[in-house]
Amino acid sequence: MPVYRQGVTEGALSILPVDNHHGCGQLGAREIAATVLDPEMPMLTLADLGVLREVSERDGVVTVTITPTYSGCPALHEMRVDLKERLLDAGYERVEIRIVLAPAWTTDWISAEGRRKLEEHGIAPPQRGAGPVTLNLVPPSAAVRCPRCGSRDTTELSRFSSTACKALRRCEACREPFEHVKEI
Repeated sequence: MPVYRQGVTEGALSILPVDNHHGCGQLGAREIAATVLDPEMPMLTLADLGVLREVSERDGVVTVTITPTYSGCPALHEMRVDLKERLLDAGYERVEIRIVLAPAWTTDWISAEGRRKLEEHGIAPPQRGAGPVTLNLVPPSAAVRCPRCGSRDTTELSRFSSTACKALRRCEACREPFEHVKEI
């Protein structure tokens, strides 16, 4: 009965196998769940995004635990449906999807591969957390690098873009607009 739990490697969330007794060439439940794409950013898998927290198989039941990017995430329903369908299609007969809100998801959980894919698709990945944050009423202003030309001379055009977790920015050097996944 393999169980996969979150593990943190160099600040990024990774799902680590605790036990794996699958035959050669056979994909396990964790490997299958890790291929499900995020409905809002389909260049990323749920594993890339860091929302896939745990996958376990016990007594014929596969339990997948996910943490949405935020509690009101409109893609949560689609994530649940896609995970369940993918595992049922792979031959697992009983699948449960658990939603866990604590600890809350953070952009630090986006994998290095996920960050690379975001940039490859013209979306500026979020910066990693810098440690203790002074609490005040104004968020710290951090330079966001343009995913096209690399300039840090960028301007936020809108706090919200195609999804609530992204902002719309423009590079002042190349004048190209781009989306930026906001740090949470």
